[in-house]
Amino acid sequence: MPSFFNPGFGRKRPATHAERIPPGQYETHDWPVLTAGPTPRIPLANWTFSLDGLVESPVKWSWEQFTALPQQSFTNDIHCVTKWSKLDTHWQGISIETLLEQVTLKPEARYVMAYSYGEYTTNIPLEDLRHGKAFIGLHFEGSPLAAEHGGPARLVVPHLYFWKSAKWITGLRFMEHDQPGFWERGGYSMYGNPWNEQRYRSDD
Repeated sequence: MPSFFNPGFGRKRPATHAERIPPGQYETHDWPVLTAGPTPRIPLANWTFSLDGLVESPVKWSWEQFTALPQQSFTNDIHCVTKWSKLDTHWQGISIETLLEQVTLKPEARYVMAYSYGEYTTNIPLEDLRHGKAFIGLHFEGSPLAAEHGGPARLVVPHLYFWKSAKWITGLRFMEHDQPGFWERGGYSMYGNPWNEQRYRSDD
């Protein structure tokens, strides 16, 4: 299986909100940096975001156009497959529901492939992005999202393991059938529910 690049985990701390910590996880107040390769550095003048695949008309935004869309604040717990959980994280960004208002999905669209600068991909059922469940994060704790954490923009899907929250996001492709992304091809779960400990394909 592929392994994460990890320049250093934070120390484990006792869970203060045990009911919010999925099985097998521990609470951290740090934010470990985990990547599968080097950190892309994307000049904002070159950054784009697209919605394509099973849509009537694909859409592409520049950074200036994208950040002009309505933004919201979000507070979420996040859970990494490497067993840390970080509670009450504060984000500002654009809801996936807001983005979907800009396109007409074809009826057969059921799944999404998130794709990123650096060629990372991850698959997610469409319903797990809708109805306020997911967003594109642009700011974290009041500051622009740092590159090592996926900036300038990353997908955030808080109810799934955090590898589904693709860093350096550049688009969403809508599909009829589920397909594995980068970590999924390496044996990780196709879905990644932390409450069911769906870490690996054998856990699905």
